[in-house]
Amino acid sequence: MQDILIFQSLWAMERRSARHPELTLEENLEKIAAAGFDGISTHWTDRDVVRRTAGLLKHHGLQAEGQCFPKTVDDLKPVLEIAAECNVHHICLQPDVRLRRLEDCLPLLEGWQRLSEEAGIDVLIETHRDRMTTDLFFTLDLLDRLPDLRLLSDVSHFLVGREFAWPVSDENHALIHRILDSSWAFHGRVASREQVQIEISFPHHRPWVDLFLGWWEYGFRSWRKRAGGGNTLAFTCELGPKPYAITGRDGEDSTDRWEESLLLMQEARALWDKTAG
Repeated sequence: MQDILIFQSLWAMERRSARHPELTLEENLEKIAAAGFDGISTHWTDRDVVRRTAGLLKHHGLQAEGQCFPKTVDDLKPVLEIAAECNVHHICLQPDVRLRRLEDCLPLLEGWQRLSEEAGIDVLIETHRDRMTTDLFFTLDLLDRLPDLRLLSDVSHFLVGREFAWPVSDENHALIHRILDSSWAFHGRVASREQVQIEISFPHHRPWVDLFLGWWEYGFRSWRKRAGGGNTLAFTCELGPKPYAITGRDGEDSTDRWEESLLLMQEARALWDKTAG
């Protein structure tokens, strides 16, 4: 039976506030577990840090999405070694290269795919600005060359990068759907055509929230058709701190990102239930 796992980004737990002190790793994980999240998303690149984190995750019964930022094929090898020691649901790979030719990208992607298969650990390529996948059209061209490329979609970056006109056209919806049809996990953040992360609890932002809920619903339905029984889909709430978060004159967040993360978790679970059957 298919199921969904809702993760909370550990990066999103950073407060970067002059008023509110940062929580410790232990406090953050206790808070995340108590709120009903299934796990966290965090860097999976420093063996000592990962071991400490993994011990705490086991204590709370939480899972993890491990993030990494390789520049070469071999850069992924130590990440997979750590992942073999400290289990993750999947690896979220941001390809930290900015190449202009498809031909230069293919050996990297194929190499990472090969290492993933050899290790038996899912490695998903995230769509993200200032990475190989920064541009929507370029990423679609990569999919044309590598139809089996497994993505982790954060479509907020494409909305801002392409500055889609409102209302979003059928053509642009179709382009996003192509990304979602190759996506095996999702990062949850709501953007407008001008800002990568807006306050989802503000009433005047509801049209953008509904846009993303529609995209995620499509993505969930697409995943359900492609994934086998017994698999789990990971959705990460990733409402980042400033400068992702919009701040006021005082430098403080304009909204409570933790409360909005809880709201996003509820929305994702509701979408999952809606797409059942």
